Amino acid sequence: MKLMYVANVRIPTERAHGIQIMKMCEAFALSGHAVELVVPDRKNEITEDPFEYYAVKKIFTIKKIRSFDIRVAGTASLILQSVAFAFSAARYVLAQQEDIIYSRDEFFCGFMVFLKSNVFFEAHAKQNRFFTRFIYTRACGVVSITKGLKKYYVDTYNIPTSSILVAPDAIDLEQFTSNTTKEDARRKTGLPVDKKIVVYTGHLYGWKGTDTLAASAKLCDDKTLFVFVGGTENDTKAFREKYAFVKNIRVIGKRPHAEIPLYLRAADILVLPNSGKEDLSRLYTSPLKLFEYMASGVPIIASDLPSIREILDESLAYFFTPDDHESLSRAINKVFQNYEEAKGKGASARVVAEKYSWEKRARGILDFITARL
Repeated sequence: MKLMYVANVRIPTERAHGIQIMKMCEAFALSGHAVELVVPDRKNEITEDPFEYYAVKKIFTIKKIRSFDIRVAGTASLILQSVAFAFSAARYVLAQQEDIIYSRDEFFCGFMVFLKSNVFFEAHAKQNRFFTRFIYTRACGVVSITKGLKKYYVDTYNIPTSSILVAPDAIDLEQFTSNTTKEDARRKTGLPVDKKIVVYTGHLYGWKGTDTLAASAKLCDDKTLFVFVGGTENDTKAFREKYAFVKNIRVIGKRPHAEIPLYLRAADILVLPNSGKEDLSRLYTSPLKLFEYMASGVPIIASDLPSIREILDESLAYFFTPDDHESLSRAINKVFQNYEEAKGKGASARVVAEKYSWEKRARGILDFITARL
C-alpha cells in the first residue's frame, strides 16, 4: 500500500518531533509500504540532507510543497501558515493515488476527513478547537501517544474506545548497542572521569522541569556534576546565565542527536524532571528521551506523573514528587547510596525498551489501520 504522511513541520528541525516523524516514515517503509512524507517548503537554517541528519535509510520520499513561510512570531501568523499548508497539502494529496493518509496536523486532517475515508490522525496534545470534533468523529482511526490523551478524547467526544489506538513513542535501539564504556564516553564528551554525573537531555522549556533539576544541584556537593544537554540557542544562553553561579552545573547546549547516546552512557544517573503543573506534561506527553534513557541502561529518576507511569514503575526507575527539588535531591542521594540496586533497575529498563522500537510501533499502527480500512 502507499502511505502518505503529512506533517506541517520544517524537515530537518531541531525539535524532537522531527526525529519521530522521520523514524516512523522509515519504519512504515521497512514494513513493505511505499511511503511519501509531505512537508512545507520553508526556509531552514539546517542545510543537511534530512536522511543524513536523522540517520535514517533513504527508503521513502520527501515531497516539499509550496506554502506561506511566515517567520513572524504570533498566533495569527501561525494559524495563517497552518491553514495555507493544509489547503496546499490537501490539493496535492487529492491528486495522488494513495491507500492511507496519515498525519499529526489538525488543520490538514480537519479538511481531509470530509473528502476522504482513509484518513488516520496521530494525536500528540489535547486540543479543543471548533473542528477537532470532526477529526475524532469522522477520521478512519486515531493513534494516541498516551492513555491519558485517549481518555480525554473518548470522554470529550463520546467516541468508541476501539477507534483510538494507544501507541507510545519509541526508540532506535541500534543507537544504543555500542560497547563504549562510561569512562570512554566521558573522554569523548569532555566530561570529568572523577565525578558523579547526573545528566538531562532535551529542551529547557518550563514544563520540562529543568529548573527543578537545577535547584536540586544546589543541594549537592561539588563532587556531583549536573549536565544539561540540549535546548535552543537562546534558551541555552538564558539557562547558562541563570545558573552561572552554581558551580556543579554544566550546560552543554544543543548537540547532534547521534551524540546523545554518548552523553547518556557517560552518566551515573539520568533524570526526567517533568513538571506536574501542566496537563501536557502530567497526562499527555510521551517523551522520546524516556525511551532513550531506558535503552541506555543507566539508572533513571523520573517525576511521579501518570504520563510517565504508563511506561515506568518502581522495578525500572526511582520517582520523586514533581516540581519538588528537595524530593529530587533525596532521590539522587538514594540512588548513589544504593547504586548496585539502581544498576539492576537500569538493566531491567534496557530490556523493557526493546518493546518500544520504531519498527514494532509501526507494525502495531499498520495492523490497526488495516483492521479499520
